[in-house]
Amino acid sequence: MSIEIANESGVAVDEPSIVAAARFALDRMRVSRLAELSVMLVGLDVMADLHERYLDLPGPTDVMAFPMDELDSARRPDAPDPGPTLLGDLVLCPAFARDQAHKAGHSLMDELHLLTVHGVLHLLGYDHAEPAEEREMFTLQKRILADFKTERAAAQRRAAQRREDDKLLGAVGLTAPEPPKQPDEPAQ
Repeated sequence: MSIEIANESGVAVDEPSIVAAARFALDRMRVSRLAELSVMLVGLDVMADLHERYLDLPGPTDVMAFPMDELDSARRPDAPDPGPTLLGDLVLCPAFARDQAHKAGHSLMDELHLLTVHGVLHLLGYDHAEPAEEREMFTLQKRILADFKTERAAAQRRAAQRREDDKLLGAVGLTAPEPPKQPDEPAQ
């Protein structure tokens, strides 16, 4: 699965973490590993322009999703394997999300993870215009985020334990030896 991220927002964020949240959501939704996604982080002015241009609504917003290809689940059995599917573009506005995170009482990264999962679900056809749709989408979003946080916390605990184990092994002289350095290539 290819997920490209570009931060043009001027706000420093943990970009790999946003990619991880998107990948986790796509995996949970069983999206093909051949899928491609683009994530762009923009400033308030750019987001306000996009919001007005595409949704005819004033001012910036937190996330916008721009689907590209329809997901083709009804292919003939003898059809050749499909090429990569371009799911679309997610546009996040960290400056807008920062205010929402503050009001919600959690971190900016927690808010960006939420918005990333929310945007991925929009790209996959979920919406929240009607009460039943909203219930379905937000229940799914909440479950994916909870699972993402649980798995992420477990991975962080494992990494911390590995670091502690390595320190202990190093203190007693049981670290793995460094691999031998390769001799330099002869000059041509």
